[in-house]
Parts: sequence; C-alpha cells; structure tokens
Amino acid sequence: MTGEENNNIAYWEGIRKGNKQSFFDLYNNTYFHLVRFGLKITANDELVKDSVTQLFLQIWEKRHRLNAVTQVRAYLFTALRRMLADQLEYHAKIETAIHRMGQQEAASELPYEEIIVRVQQDEELKRRLYHALQQLTPRQKELIDLMFFEGYSYQQIADHTSQSVKTVYNTMYAAIKLLRELLK
Repeated sequence: MTGEENNNIAYWEGIRKGNKQSFFDLYNNTYFHLVRFGLKITANDELVKDSVTQLFLQIWEKRHRLNAVTQVRAYLFTALRRMLADQLEYHAKIETAIHRMGQQEAASELPYEEIIVRVQQDEELKRRLYHALQQLTPRQKELIDLMFFEGYSYQQIADHTSQSVKTVYNTMYAAIKLLRELLK
C-alpha cells in the first residue's frame, strides 16, 4: 500500500470521527484524480466537478455512518462512477422527454410563427425551472428527483435516504413551496 493511500485511510478515519481538517485533506489529496477519472466517463467537465463536490458533501453528511475503508481511492472512484451514471441517466431522461414533447408539437401543423413562440416559451420555462432547481438544497434536489423522475413514494424515499417519512414529507413540502415561489 502506498504512502498516499495510507494518508487517505487516515483522513477517512478522521472524517468518520468528525475531523474537518481530515475532510479537507482527503478532498485536496483526491480531487484531481477524481476529476480526471470522471472525465474518462463523460466529457462534461462541469458535471464531473459538481459530482465530485457533491460526493464529498454526501461523505461529510454521512460521516457518522461511514464504514472503515481500506481502499479509499477505489471507494471514491466507484462512488463517483455511480453518481455520474445516475446524473447522465437523469439528463438523458430529461432530454428524451423534451424530444418527445418537441415531436408531438411538430406533428400538429402549426404556423411557423407559432412554433417559434412556443420554442422560445419552452426554452424560457426550462431556463427558469433549471435556475429554480439550483436554489434547492442538495437534499431537496435528491428528493424531488426520487419522487418526480424515479416515481418513488414517500415511504420508498424514506427507506432509500434513511429518513423518516415525516422528514421526507416536510422536505418535499418546503422544496415544492420554494419552487412555486421562484416560478411565479
């Protein structure tokens, strides 16, 4: 085992104990490797960087439930690969839905001017929705995704995220309320 991996193991153990410096040290020690690895999966560098950051935020949030790991870099690579696969699948679903809506509109013979207006309105709505979703917390985004894109029930989301159903309900309520306010 390399000295770098021994350091990573020590950082991991520090994170499990709530040590912020260990968290930052592991982040700094593995960030470049994770980004480089992620870019082999997708060329979307913003998605990769966001996913690496999100991965570390999840690690910090779940630090007290983390198990001991002997191959920290391998663990992080696997977690990042799964996260990117989920994100790419999510984006593909959105693109497919947008494409289907576009095909349905194209099938109905509309005047050229009407088509232009609708495309502009759709782009504006997508832009507003995207910006509204960015205002949510990572947890709220995760729950919105599980409910509306994956079709999970409140109970399934609670089981999936290790939260109570009431917490899931309250988080979803706050997220939907905020989205409504932002989309007015």
